[in-house]
Amino acid sequence: MTGFTQEQLAAARDRLVPDVVADGLHVLFCGINPGLMTAATGHHFARPGNRFWPVLHLSGFTPRLLKPSEQDELLSYGLGITNVVARATARADELSAQEYREGGRLLASKVGRLRPRWLAVVGVTAYRAAFDDRKAQVGPQERTIGDTRVWVLPNPSGLNAHWTAATMAEEYGRLRVAADDT
Repeated sequence: MTGFTQEQLAAARDRLVPDVVADGLHVLFCGINPGLMTAATGHHFARPGNRFWPVLHLSGFTPRLLKPSEQDELLSYGLGITNVVARATARADELSAQEYREGGRLLASKVGRLRPRWLAVVGVTAYRAAFDDRKAQVGPQERTIGDTRVWVLPNPSGLNAHWTAATMAEEYGRLRVAADDT
């Protein structure tokens, strides 16, 4: 996963990373946008230090800790991954408000087609920007997209120091219980 030069990572800028999706998932996780390591590897949440994969396991969504390269295994658990904005950047703050809004529109269309039980947006700031909901907080949302319920989760980036892996796993676990009950 590591071992990329700065030039190789820079070459991954604006690259698209395919979604890991299927119809009727239990939970479709939605990141903000791919980082350069994700774009370079083609695997979601690939940056070392990103806590998505450990938190997914700690919260009970997966029976073992998956590596980013094993992302397709998520489908066997009724899980998938997409992003609000498709293009890769070094940092999420490189995205414009317009990109977030357009990403929210495209995401709603994708969710309408795929009909997951839950859409889980990982990052409250991204959710607020994509769906013009400035008051949204982490947790279940009143908004639905068709029959799909929406939950906002903490961003698993290592830069999000407000949440530990353990507290994130608790919140992800709350979603897992809700998804199991629907």
